[in-house]
Amino acid sequence: MYKIIACDLDETLLSHDKTISEENIAAIKKCHEHGIKFVPTTGRGYMTVQNTLKELGLFDQDDEYVISFNGCAISENHGNEVMEFEGMPFELAEELYKRGQEYDVCIHVYTKDKVYAYNLNKDELRYVKGRQEVIEINEKNLDFLKGQEIAKCLYQSNDSDYLHKIEDDLKDVTADADVSYSSGRYIEFNKKGVNKGAGIKKLAEKLGVDIKDVIAIGDNYNDLSMIQAAGLGVGVNNTAEGMKHLCDVITDADCNHSAVAEVIEKFVF
Repeated sequence: MYKIIACDLDETLLSHDKTISEENIAAIKKCHEHGIKFVPTTGRGYMTVQNTLKELGLFDQDDEYVISFNGCAISENHGNEVMEFEGMPFELAEELYKRGQEYDVCIHVYTKDKVYAYNLNKDELRYVKGRQEVIEINEKNLDFLKGQEIAKCLYQSNDSDYLHKIEDDLKDVTADADVSYSSGRYIEFNKKGVNKGAGIKKLAEKLGVDIKDVIAIGDNYNDLSMIQAAGLGVGVNNTAEGMKHLCDVITDADCNHSAVAEVIEKFVF
């Protein structure tokens, strides 16, 4: 029997309009009633998912968890206690920030509780609204963050080919980073070895759950590590075409039509 469901949020659990369907909410609450843990597993920070946890009936709950920053952090919902945090070295974040200024991208830098954005554009401001607050900056370096823990960095562009070219250009830097893509607009950088797959393995081990008893659900390349690590790896119907063949299952429904509820009803109950 499956004991943990690790689920991406944006474009997976959440519809494109940033809402959660009643069918998804009901299915997740049914899991909770049966002792099956539903673990939001997101590239965003754990503090940005509090309203989602409230909708799902998981807010401030003991023995319920969130995996955030693409696996950098594991937190318990009660008090948002951080159990694990594996951020990137300041030197790596600084190099990515400086190199990113050579390209036509918006740069995000994540600390535990804030997101800083350089070269913020109107389209990106529209996209993040309702998902997370960002602080616009114009600094040429990250000296103002020295001494703080940095979770991850990312570059945003709506041109995916351009982002892949940037990855090729940064091979000298990214040897020490875990690189992934998300939402069709981001290239994301974490510390080497930090990803959603590693995150769900750590949580399963802490809870004494065999990884074969974990379902992972996602839609994009930053979800692929957990989809491949879990006992059952599910891509929703709107999953990036290039990774669909790497999923165990593709749902009939997309994120706008309660794909997560489909998974729960079909494979859990």
